[in-house]
Amino acid sequence: MSPRTNDSAPESDGGEQPPAGPEAGTAEAGTPASAIGTAEAMPEESAAGATAEDPSAGATTEEPPTGAAPEKPAGVTAEESPADTTAEGSAAGTTAKEPQAGTTGQELPAGAAAQEAGAPEAGAQEAGAQEAGAPEAVAPEAAAQAPGSGADGVHDERVAAVRRLSVSGRRWRAAQLGFCAAALAVALTAGAVVLGAVRDGGTANAAAAPVAVSPQLLASGDLDASITSLQAHLRAQPKDFGGWSTLGLAYIEQARTKGDPSRYPQAQRALDRSLRLRPDNDPALAGRAALAAARHDFHGALTYADRALKQNPYSERALSSRIDALVELGRYDDASKAADVADERRPGVPVFTRYAYVRELRGDVTTARRVLEQALSTATSRGDVSYVASALGQLAWNQGEYKTALTYYARALAADDSYLPALEGRARAQAAQGDSAAAIRGMEQVVERFPLPQPLVELGELYEARGKKGDRQKARDQYALVDAWVALARANGVNADLDTALAAADHGDREAALKAARAEWARRHTVHTADALAWALHVNGRDKEALPYTRRATATGYHSASFLYHRGMIERAAGDAKEARASLKSALDLNPGFSPLGARKARTALGAAK
Repeated sequence: MSPRTNDSAPESDGGEQPPAGPEAGTAEAGTPASAIGTAEAMPEESAAGATAEDPSAGATTEEPPTGAAPEKPAGVTAEESPADTTAEGSAAGTTAKEPQAGTTGQELPAGAAAQEAGAPEAGAQEAGAQEAGAPEAVAPEAAAQAPGSGADGVHDERVAAVRRLSVSGRRWRAAQLGFCAAALAVALTAGAVVLGAVRDGGTANAAAAPVAVSPQLLASGDLDASITSLQAHLRAQPKDFGGWSTLGLAYIEQARTKGDPSRYPQAQRALDRSLRLRPDNDPALAGRAALAAARHDFHGALTYADRALKQNPYSERALSSRIDALVELGRYDDASKAADVADERRPGVPVFTRYAYVRELRGDVTTARRVLEQALSTATSRGDVSYVASALGQLAWNQGEYKTALTYYARALAADDSYLPALEGRARAQAAQGDSAAAIRGMEQVVERFPLPQPLVELGELYEARGKKGDRQKARDQYALVDAWVALARANGVNADLDTALAAADHGDREAALKAARAEWARRHTVHTADALAWALHVNGRDKEALPYTRRATATGYHSASFLYHRGMIERAAGDAKEARASLKSALDLNPGFSPLGARKARTALGAAK
């Protein structure tokens, strides 16, 4: 995946009002004008749109947007319920009997087992319950059909993952597949007990629930507490369209931080519920933009972001998602302009970090670093500190500055000791420094909790590089689990072609890698998709065809040793020895520890070329 874009960028931590006035001071050349400001200069705001539509619900009323309401968003039906299943069919209900040590509120059950606002109490489907404002319920048989619903849904996804592996021609022992499926299931269901407790204690919680829950909590490090409060609030006030949009964003954030794509269908139902209650409310439209981006539907993300900005030109989430979408569509000039506009309208950490990434893609590391350092100096929430410090760590690692990277990762983990990108980045930097034991321990902790494709592949390569007895099999287990994650992601609406292409090219079905890379290139032309397609063509022996793509991947000046390594190996295979030596040397000069296996191969190829 692309670093520090949609999957890792934090959501807005504030409201959606125009700034009170221009920031004080002047910016350095190439730095966003607002970056020299402070967090205190940004306007305060109450919960974005978190007012109830019905005065009887106990919250203040809000006038609907002016103008004719546009068409209903796709997938919204008049009778659709936000709930994923009934209490009888909830995985949380079964898991709650056997709590696991170390379970936290941030890790919710896999699939659609947990309801957005908690399951209704027994008998809540009676007519009187609906009039009292209880959330609608979904029939058990309907819930069972949703991808990832409950225990049966998780089982179906395991079966799909196993079939996928079988089709690709890779034969694994039943014990290995069982290990992979079980590891994925544990990672995605570890928090079921918490939501079961929320559901069982729903009446008491609802009575104490606040009228509105601020979206600022989503970036404050209290995500699990935010979700619990939102669920309780929405059980009491099911017509609060702002509450539903905030809950949808909370699920997107949870999917991002926990590596759990089964949260995305829940997020969509919550956001669609919000839009059904108040068509074209900008927080929900911005949420749909963020959700589309998280699912790698970047055309959809751009469409929803533009719709949200039409309603509210100062929506921080929509401005940020618009930059993300343009970056991931390869429209870098447009992304740069969008970053400038966002900085003028809503300066803050989400915009600053995206501004920096656009600069980094252009090869302007100096400006990117300066902007990120300024963003870190203004960050106040734990979530923002962890994110920005990790971005600085990644930027330093890309330049081969491992000690600096470890310093930033330590700062990120001091703010949040469970922050995935920092844990992963620290292990990567330790490996680059030659401390393979610490790197393996760290990466094992990451994939044990969050089995995502990139850390799985990196752990597998660390095992291969170590080469101890049993390490080859351990590596194969990690690569097999990538396929299981891809199957689960696709079942929950995520386009995983780029992940497939990157992992399968080196550690799987090469033909499948090429097919996935071609499909991704047909959708978007970014440096990352160009690199993935070039490498997939290379491993399939089509180096002449790969050359223009690998050169396009390095054309913007983006500092990536991996891209340069791929280019050098492709040039070498295509017979261009001089260019190959230059590219391989550049890769190793830039970041000599960019990959446990790739760096070794680059040195071997460079030595053979002398």
